[in-house]
Amino acid sequence: MKLHAMPFNVTEIRKDFPNLDVEVYGKPLVYLDNAATTFKPQSVIDRVVAHYQTETANVHRGVHYLSEKATASFEAARDKVRRFINAEKASEIIFTRGTTESINLVAQSYGRHFLNRGDEIIISEMEHHSNIVPWQLLCEEKGCILKIIPINDNGEYQVADFEKTLSLKTKFISLVYISNSLGTINPVAQIIRLARSRNIPVLIDGAQAVGHQPVDVRELGCDFFAFSGHKLFGPTGVGVLYGKEERLSRMPPYQGGGDMISSVTFEKTTYNVLPYKFEAGTPNIAGVIGLGAAIDYVQSIGFAAMMEQENDLLDYGTRALQNIPDLRIIGTAKMKVAIFSFVLPWIHAHDLGTLVDEEGIAIRTGHHCTQPVMKHFGIPATSRASLSFYNTREDIDRLVAAIDKARTIFK
Repeated sequence: MKLHAMPFNVTEIRKDFPNLDVEVYGKPLVYLDNAATTFKPQSVIDRVVAHYQTETANVHRGVHYLSEKATASFEAARDKVRRFINAEKASEIIFTRGTTESINLVAQSYGRHFLNRGDEIIISEMEHHSNIVPWQLLCEEKGCILKIIPINDNGEYQVADFEKTLSLKTKFISLVYISNSLGTINPVAQIIRLARSRNIPVLIDGAQAVGHQPVDVRELGCDFFAFSGHKLFGPTGVGVLYGKEERLSRMPPYQGGGDMISSVTFEKTTYNVLPYKFEAGTPNIAGVIGLGAAIDYVQSIGFAAMMEQENDLLDYGTRALQNIPDLRIIGTAKMKVAIFSFVLPWIHAHDLGTLVDEEGIAIRTGHHCTQPVMKHFGIPATSRASLSFYNTREDIDRLVAAIDKARTIFK
């Protein structure tokens, strides 16, 4: 994927995001919850509104003007996704409700059809619950065995840890690219190469990856790649499942009805071609079109500039938080993005989150849908500040000041 180079001015960039102008308790908002969802640029908001104002119609089967216009916009967005992740064909791009549904689709369609009793599925200790529970459900139904790659106390695992988990019984691998609770960037490319040499399919949970770095699914070589629009500055309720055509074509439908059919009789139903075979019912048309606009926006900025800004925030934020007495950062991998999970020994994460909220600062508190991670570190929860390219050093300074104020209250 080509990285666009252009002058980066964070002050001007922030003007693109109307949510950043919000005040909280009379104070300017500092939004540090980007791992939960990202803000939307005005261009995405305008595109969704324009769809509802000028081209509201259902897609694909209408012959009238509005339906054809909406269909063209919808399918143009599919091709934008294809190019964004460098998939070979638009037919390999399936629209879903989000990463969670994308993973469930693969577990229920591929897993039910191709996995059998005694087969092993590999995930890691740092997975989001959405990449644990679907495989547990499949294991309960099919008698498969779930194998876990352990993490170390830096919140990372090595390729050697994966190789120890691998066996002749391994039939599927599903791993997170970037941890939502630790920020760790995992060595998925090396793992995919090892899996391909054994013809083991690999799914990558890319929910946190797509908003931080370029993704090239053909270079990675993964069989499936899942992500959500709202983590990429797009609308909620829309996601993507990329799948290699040779995998998808052999998989049975996940749901029935709507565009996924070719013909229906009481004797037999035949199914539509890819990708529509996996897109039952009326899709989130406005969400898909909005996702296309989000991709346009990201490409107008360029990942080179975005990553440079975020790497600066990672370095600055790490130093700033390390200087707070007694604060412990959870997740200190050598390769990570600007996600900071941390604990203070005498302040519960929820109390800290409430106190910093009173200072106009939005962070996330809890287990972040990664309870096995919390168990590994022997803690019930963390406070998490997750940054994006529109954040600033000043945002981090305000977070540190708010934490210091909370410390004085609890000491």
